[in-house]
Amino acid sequence: MKKQFLSVSLIAALTLGTAGATTALAAPHSSPVLSAPSSDKQVIKRIDADKIYKNIEYLSQTPRVAGTDSEYNAVQFIKKQFKSYGYKADIEEFNFLSYTDPNLVELSVAGFDGEIQANHLTYSVNGNLSGEVVYAGLGTKEELEETDVAGKIALIQRGSLTFAEKVLNAAEKGAAGVILFNNADGELNGTLGEDNDKYIPSVTITKKDGEALLEKLNAGAKLTASLKIEGAYSGEKTSYNVVATKKATKNNKAKKSDIIYITGHHDSVAGAPGANDDASGTSVTLELARVLKNLPTDTEIRFVTFGAEENGLLGSQHYVTNLSDDDDIKRTIANFNLDMVGSKDAGDLVILTNDGEMNLVTELAQASSTRLNGEPTPYGQGGRSDHVSFAEAGIPAALFIHSPSEPWYHTPDDTIDKISKEKLQDVAEIVGTAVYDQAKIEAKKPDPTHKKGKKVKVPHLFEKEFR
Repeated sequence: MKKQFLSVSLIAALTLGTAGATTALAAPHSSPVLSAPSSDKQVIKRIDADKIYKNIEYLSQTPRVAGTDSEYNAVQFIKKQFKSYGYKADIEEFNFLSYTDPNLVELSVAGFDGEIQANHLTYSVNGNLSGEVVYAGLGTKEELEETDVAGKIALIQRGSLTFAEKVLNAAEKGAAGVILFNNADGELNGTLGEDNDKYIPSVTITKKDGEALLEKLNAGAKLTASLKIEGAYSGEKTSYNVVATKKATKNNKAKKSDIIYITGHHDSVAGAPGANDDASGTSVTLELARVLKNLPTDTEIRFVTFGAEENGLLGSQHYVTNLSDDDDIKRTIANFNLDMVGSKDAGDLVILTNDGEMNLVTELAQASSTRLNGEPTPYGQGGRSDHVSFAEAGIPAALFIHSPSEPWYHTPDDTIDKISKEKLQDVAEIVGTAVYDQAKIEAKKPDPTHKKGKKVKVPHLFEKEFR
């Protein structure tokens, strides 16, 4: 999943990633102190940042791409850890359509001086071909009607149509392959959107290289390109969610208890060990499961690590979709979602909700951070992680993350040496005491000030470029 969280301050604007949506961070919300310091201490004294760090270290030995053996091994480790804390952990399987990026993308053009760096489009298909390069404009049907591309490689500029439409239009006219060049400076990264057996091999190049090829063609040069894509794969794979449940210690038997979720995702992107993204959130979830296991509560607490978050929140969507509307969803009062919570090179902690409004999660967390740190953690608007799936079901949910993100987000440098034990401790304390503040047994618990949100479909901000 593509998550870019930029700088945040209490009065400045927060700009979120490629979607271009800009929202202002709200001023800190003054939350009342809802629990005595002694109940906080029961949580804090149990939290061990060294244990969190060791779990991150184990999980980040290798990338944990959804649907791979490395993800399955991580899932088994997470289950083992839950069981060691005294839980009965369940593994929930789900299938999803997956695209594996090619391991080789090559483009060379005879008659052109210089090396061209080519990238693939997500869902591009494998191929090894050569052919004359011909310019086909924006790749519209009208332009391709006027251009002989049969058996040739179409050079097409970005713009107007989706990448998929351009490739399919060229394929319909018999093109052997497609070279797409950018209409702005920089590399062109994009997707064809979905698997389609009508696609032909297609690569992307920069505006500079595309215009240089076009200049050669306009000058009358005959260019022959060789294009090779190997290792791409589209098909069904299996990923996993891991679930551990702490039942309410005490409740009114005539009424089922409320449910609170603490969650993170255990998968990573290809090539990235994912120490911060999101072995950190997974490991804090594990630690809070250990810490809260033997504390008395009148609320059920569920700890879940999700798979295939990086593929589009698939694990959490599968999980929430399969909850019972009449039982589990109605009883669920909060989702605390932890994603990228340990990097020493990231910014400050923020809490993000889909609509940018306060809910029970932000209220509880701001109250706990005020008690612990003297000021409430700021909140703002943001999607792109598994809290989205809960929010869309009408459940109060929020994402805990540091902003701006570290420079090596989604890179091979997201490694254990970049992790801060101090940040792990801080997040675990804020979330742990916030959850326990609501879940602890009291003779009479004050009514929460929140109202459960309506079911609303929010835009997912993890989508890559289609045009």
